[in-house]
Amino acid sequence: MNIDFKNKRALMRVDFNVPLDKSYQITDDTRMREAVPTIEYILKQGGSVILMSHLGRPLEKLNPDGSINSDKFSLRHLVPHLEALLGCPVKFSADCIGELPSLLAASLRPGEVLLLENTRFHPEEEEGDEDFAEKLAQLGDVFVNDAFGTAHRAHASTTVVAKFFEPGKKTFGFLMEREIENANKVLHGSDKPVCAITGGAKVSDKILLLEKFLDTADIIIIGGGMAYTFFKAQGGQVGNSLLEADRLDTAAEFLTKAKAKGVEVLLPVDSVCGDAFAADANTQIAPSNQIPDGWMGLDIGPEAVKTFTEAISRSNTIIWNGPMGVFEMPAFAEGTKAIAESVALATKNGAFSLVGGGDSVAAVNQLGLADQVSFVSTGGGAMLEFLEGKELPGIKAIA
Repeated sequence: MNIDFKNKRALMRVDFNVPLDKSYQITDDTRMREAVPTIEYILKQGGSVILMSHLGRPLEKLNPDGSINSDKFSLRHLVPHLEALLGCPVKFSADCIGELPSLLAASLRPGEVLLLENTRFHPEEEEGDEDFAEKLAQLGDVFVNDAFGTAHRAHASTTVVAKFFEPGKKTFGFLMEREIENANKVLHGSDKPVCAITGGAKVSDKILLLEKFLDTADIIIIGGGMAYTFFKAQGGQVGNSLLEADRLDTAAEFLTKAKAKGVEVLLPVDSVCGDAFAADANTQIAPSNQIPDGWMGLDIGPEAVKTFTEAISRSNTIIWNGPMGVFEMPAFAEGTKAIAESVALATKNGAFSLVGGGDSVAAVNQLGLADQVSFVSTGGGAMLEFLEGKELPGIKAIA
């Protein structure tokens, strides 16, 4: 960050969209912890920090009377934990624009922190409204964007606000810098062989990513529900497995392109199947292209695990986006666990590994392996779009 923060009020966009339980306790504070180094740096430089973020989608989940559920989606629930992380008091403004935040921001002294209320309480946020963005901008002297998780949104507080700060008065935070650096490393500066692991439910969600990987990867592993569309496209029987019938041609074309480019595509040769989409379903192992009627593939099988882990072990760069099965259910979690462990082992043996995408990140966190891979991205959709080669508005606004 090339800004002198001394005696400056830094308006900082963070991604504090963290999960809360019914008692409003934070169940995963990863995104908050990742913002701490940038906040602490500004404070140590003699600046003050005004934090703005969204939390959830309050305008899509209104109270029965049509009002905003300002309790459920309030950022005030985060104040005690943020104070614990920073080791200092955190002031809170019950709105992000208007007289109150203006007064609180104006009174900030060097070393102090102010957290603004949920920006999405205002429809102008998601609309990218310029007047709303300008009101936010007036709270700070400089702007710092450290919210990679929202960099793919052209919202008022993520993108539009930057136009009200001159060059030299706006910058990325440390997290944004690391996200961009590591994503570029796997896309442009990776050591071969490159292994791209993709999972998740739908081919339609990941086809752009898969197409991009044809230009960068030597090995593409495909797991999760999306794999069965590929098997069906090859004439296989997939029982009641998740299937996108309108994407069969897309899947077949992708396999043809991969073969022409010499990219090795690995599909799971066998699957752990259930007779229902339920944690207590009866299970059996079946070839992934011969799943019986009434059964559905819900995880990769033991032979697929062997094939996939062998491929991962001979890779020097690994990108993982998406789980191998319904890992939330213990009966169908072993495949994702095995992939996570093999990525960690490959990293230990010298490979560079990037894990991006909400479910993949959740898996490595749950298994306690986050510190055993090279980089864990905080941005699900943002990292997906970055890897697809799209220009992210939140990055463009600063860069």
